Amino acid sequence: MKTKQQSGINREAYLVRHLFDPDKLEQVPTRNGYGDGLVEAGKKDKNIVVLCADLTESTRSLAFKNAFPDRFVQLGVSEQSMASIAAGMAITGKIPFISSYACFSPGRNWEQIRTTIAIQNSNVKIAGAHAGVSVGPDGATHQMIEDIAIMRVMPNMKVFVPCDSFETKKATIAIAKLSSPCYIRFAREKSPVFTTEKTPFKIGRAETYRFGNDLTIIAAGPLLYEALLAAQILSLDHKIEARVINMHTIKPLDVKTIIKATKETGAIVTVEEAQAVGGLGGAVAETVCLSTPVPVERIGVQDRFGESGEPRQLQEAFGLTARSIITAAFRVLKLK
Repeated sequence: MKTKQQSGINREAYLVRHLFDPDKLEQVPTRNGYGDGLVEAGKKDKNIVVLCADLTESTRSLAFKNAFPDRFVQLGVSEQSMASIAAGMAITGKIPFISSYACFSPGRNWEQIRTTIAIQNSNVKIAGAHAGVSVGPDGATHQMIEDIAIMRVMPNMKVFVPCDSFETKKATIAIAKLSSPCYIRFAREKSPVFTTEKTPFKIGRAETYRFGNDLTIIAAGPLLYEALLAAQILSLDHKIEARVINMHTIKPLDVKTIIKATKETGAIVTVEEAQAVGGLGGAVAETVCLSTPVPVERIGVQDRFGESGEPRQLQEAFGLTARSIITAAFRVLKLK
């Protein structure tokens, strides 16, 4: 006889087909929202300029180049120079967006970002594309999973991890209006579009997408979809009601919402396609520990590098699916 836990996990395929069927949702890479957001922001502010390091199409900076060719700069494979040049442009009143793969920016040019952008509090926006293991066959070198941690620790830096293409567009437009260094990360692979143009988005304010009082699942990026799926399975099969929070802004973190959820549910699971240490999981654990200690489980990459494979295979291998979130929920509930 199957236990309730086994039954819930085995029903994942059924629930995907009938409740959250990705085939019934539009599938769009979050990076597309970045390109759309750049164009929209560029229409509203002529000071916005875009710099790219030989990855114009991949980062979706091409849309801005086509719309505003005189405000686009192609620097070639030169991420370190790109950061410093953007800092100089910001001094003149421009609002530079620098675009590359996250493994190169902020991976390769972290020191230049620190010295010429963050220390000077320069108004430069860093866009890290192809983040997470869902990059797929490109393997460990291109699967940037440390970026949230290394950017969150940098003073003056704000960090954003939008969940789908619509939210990426909103985040891009929003950070263009900030006078502050910002980092925004997005993915290569197509993912479900489950928000709309009208879905609320405000910098520094988490959004509750599902209400429940048994535990809280706090997610960022496209894996928020997996968190919602896991919550639905827990509800239907186990009468466990999980609150699901979209923590699209990692810094400044919405501490108030985290503390409220901690007090009302007493157990937390964090979900991200990045290193659990230092990323969203680290940020939430720090907040909970310092305010209202409760059990916390962190779904994320567990102190290892990526590897080559198909995106979904890798998400499953690294425990980044609804199945793993459900298992973590059972573990954390036992500790309440």
